[in-house]
Amino acid sequence: MPNHERYMQRCIQLAQLGQGFVSPNPIVGALLVHQDKIIGEGWHRQYGKAHAEPNAINEVFEKYDHAAELLKESTLYVTLEPCAHQGKTPPCADLIIKHGIPRVVVACRDPFDAVNGKGIDKLRSAGINVIEGVLKREASFINRRFFTRVSQSRPYVILKWAQTANGYFAPIDGTQQWISGSTAKILSHKWRSEEDAVLVGANTARIDNPQLNVRHWEGKNPKRVVIDKDLSLADNLHLFDGSVETLVFNAVRTEWQENIKYITLENFDWYLPQYILYQLHLMDIQSLIIEGGVKTLHLFITAGLWDEARVFRGPNYWENGIKAPELDRIPKDIQLIDKDILTTYFNN
Repeated sequence: MPNHERYMQRCIQLAQLGQGFVSPNPIVGALLVHQDKIIGEGWHRQYGKAHAEPNAINEVFEKYDHAAELLKESTLYVTLEPCAHQGKTPPCADLIIKHGIPRVVVACRDPFDAVNGKGIDKLRSAGINVIEGVLKREASFINRRFFTRVSQSRPYVILKWAQTANGYFAPIDGTQQWISGSTAKILSHKWRSEEDAVLVGANTARIDNPQLNVRHWEGKNPKRVVIDKDLSLADNLHLFDGSVETLVFNAVRTEWQENIKYITLENFDWYLPQYILYQLHLMDIQSLIIEGGVKTLHLFITAGLWDEARVFRGPNYWENGIKAPELDRIPKDIQLIDKDILTTYFNN
């Protein structure tokens, strides 16, 4: 009897290779098995390019002269329901039917209205045996950004900050002082490469003058987002160097200056997190890391508009300082990152 979970676990590993490259599409992994042997693997590599299923099928044709015969005796494993509509690429369900693949194992359905259930129905109508729900929870988790975008019409929000061993976030005098170590910094840059955008408030931009890029990691730089109500930030900050698309939410003007985009919000006193997330959703930003400061973090925490929090706790104690946010949640994961403790929370 085939080990569906083992093959699906491999599909999940493949899917994660696309993280940071395919948004606002979901990440998807697929493979083909013939007589308990993997004969082709694929994943969605880049937005607008081929999906995981055709990449896996194409690999079979690249490796085997009798690929057409093999496919007619194979099982396709895929982390997300094959699409049934024409988008930037042809429907994957049609391709599966065309090659006569007799069995398809799917981890979870695609919640997008144009797909949800339609791909599976099309396969079954063509006489293909479809098995659903294998490692559904795990496959849904890796696509939590996409699922949040579809179900809540907003980006998936990740809070990230560092605090001292006794819970301080920053010095009282407003100066910059590092709390976490170099390994934590590298990991933070890796995280940035996996998400669509990173957000800070005006105070953090002014005090830290962050670049918000991935210079300590290989990958794409996220879009930069800053909240600057009165446009008080100096033009010579790293945020305005034009190297990355930068969105400035403000109450003064709407204007695009090449890579710097000023976006006016009508009301900064009510529902500010909701307005920001809605605007980002309209711009196809599927995931967002919020890197502070305390006022900005509290803004989203109070509104309940966060999905995940990653908190570094450094080894040092301060006599005083600005207190870090507190989350009324049970930690999901705690691990040691060099000398820092990383605690992960989920808002569900």
